[in-house]
Amino acid sequence: MGTMTDPNFSRPGAVDLSSLAAPTLPTAGGYVVEVGEPDFQDLASLSTKHPVIVEFHSARDTSGPALSQALAELVNAGAGRYLLARVDVDAEPRLAQALQVSAVPTVVALIGGQLAPLFQGTRSREEIAAVLDQVAQLAVANGITGRATAVATGEQEAAEAPVDPRFEAADAALQAGDYALAVGEFDTLLAATPHDPEVVAGRAQAGLLQRSTEFDPAAVVAAASARPDDVAAQLNAADLEVIQGATEQAFDRLLQLAAEVGPDEKEIIRLRILELFEVVGRTDATVLKARRRLSTVLF
Repeated sequence: MGTMTDPNFSRPGAVDLSSLAAPTLPTAGGYVVEVGEPDFQDLASLSTKHPVIVEFHSARDTSGPALSQALAELVNAGAGRYLLARVDVDAEPRLAQALQVSAVPTVVALIGGQLAPLFQGTRSREEIAAVLDQVAQLAVANGITGRATAVATGEQEAAEAPVDPRFEAADAALQAGDYALAVGEFDTLLAATPHDPEVVAGRAQAGLLQRSTEFDPAAVVAAASARPDDVAAQLNAADLEVIQGATEQAFDRLLQLAAEVGPDEKEIIRLRILELFEVVGRTDATVLKARRRLSTVLF
């Protein structure tokens, strides 16, 4: 499974989409659109507000429909966390060639106008869900917290997505960059619905963003290296690693430290690890692995 590890998208191979034309996107209903080469500028613009998942497919691929259905269902279940743009490579051979798509299905992501690979070939529903969780995590780490709008079949104009009114204040605070206010709004929601997974995940993401505003990455790395037994320094380093996509390294760091400290510090580390699990996504493979290790460290 391909993953994305650089929140700044500075690695070689990122595709600049700014030169492509920009007509209105065609629609397919829900949060799924059928697109071609001329539509990519619109997709790039949308990806500055929310992640765009791009699926390259072909009617000649007999294994493709099952993946397409699972991907569409998971994207639609996200209720605006993503937009799924589908490209028929038989109808758009030049676009497929330009983006070096050598096989179908191929799935990539657009975040902040940059394109990055996700995976090629078939994947299980669980694996697709884990990849989408990674996309959402990376978008939040880059301050991209908007919601996609639903599209109506046969219409050119996108309809407004249904918005859960509970999250309006928190989402507005996130979009304004007021992460402390967003944390407060999510805390209020948690008091009312303490076990709501979307509220828990939102609170975790807002908390990470709030902490990161005070980060000097070089200083965080230096402090963690110089003070391996300093819990605060190691927590900051793990936060930074999660933001950078090095989730397994972050969990390894905290789990190793938890095994070496006393009960009070162990509890502090446990709470942070659980929070980072929510940021990364409960179905992510690194989270599932770390969760199993956490139980052995604690008990």
